[in-house]
Amino acid sequence: MPSRPERGAGVDTVDMTGKTALVTGSTSGIGRETARSLARLGARVVVHGRNEKEGNGVVDSIREKDGGEAVFVGADFSTTEAVLSFADAVREEVDRLDLLLNNAGGLFSEPRLTEDGAEYTFAVNHLAPFVLTAELLTLLRDSDGRVVVTSSNAHRRAEMRFDRLTDVEGYSSFGAYCRSKLANVMFTRELDRRLRADGASVTVNSFHPGAVPGSGFTRNTPLPVRLGARAVSALPDPVEGLLVTTVPEGAETQVYLAASPDVADASGEHFVDLRTRVPSDEALDDEKARRLWELSRELTGTEYGLPEG
Repeated sequence: MPSRPERGAGVDTVDMTGKTALVTGSTSGIGRETARSLARLGARVVVHGRNEKEGNGVVDSIREKDGGEAVFVGADFSTTEAVLSFADAVREEVDRLDLLLNNAGGLFSEPRLTEDGAEYTFAVNHLAPFVLTAELLTLLRDSDGRVVVTSSNAHRRAEMRFDRLTDVEGYSSFGAYCRSKLANVMFTRELDRRLRADGASVTVNSFHPGAVPGSGFTRNTPLPVRLGARAVSALPDPVEGLLVTTVPEGAETQVYLAASPDVADASGEHFVDLRTRVPSDEALDDEKARRLWELSRELTGTEYGLPEG
């Protein structure tokens, strides 16, 4: 039997009945594995993606194979307006939210700006979760919820160049990706500071899933990269696991942060392989994190109503 993330995370006996989880980017890759794991543990899952057919396919798998409950809500995350509409649709589907897993994202080869004037990778990977978390924070407060943010060790290769967040001159797809993953860690820490200052019991943590070619992450990369990732993904799981992180393994830390009682009080931390890890020095720069927060607020018109911390 293929490995299951809840087993690797050591939470396979946790009962999540009565809890509701939203997993963004859950029509493929580690998001799909996470959604199915949480459903098997008893949670009701909101599946998100851009493709309705794929989304309904995940919902069917959860209902028919995992014995769980799920609903699909679709959205593109490239503009603030789209994220706001998505949040409205989620609120129509659920009256409580215990888990928000900001997992959607990608690496995009072509330089472009969104309608909001933000670099596209930054918008999808950072601004979308920034807005969505604000929109759903009331529901999360009501249930003492958890927020989990999918980052990457690629954040260690980035410097927070604020001029590159609203401009595509000299664009590098990998550079933009690394900056967006750095933004994920900074957002996690800054949100935690503000939540603690407000006395809120919501927790927020980021994590690195590993190098997971089977996740679909490389679908917008140049052809040689896509072909290489496809070749590795076609290998049997035991062989693939020796070379890279398999998709179920990549989901383990996300499932752990969502379900484990061991991290019920952990917040503002960065995790790798189920353990806390100190992020890069750049990610620990509180002044830059506050500046990133203000720029994100200005670009999206989003207000959290939280003290600065």
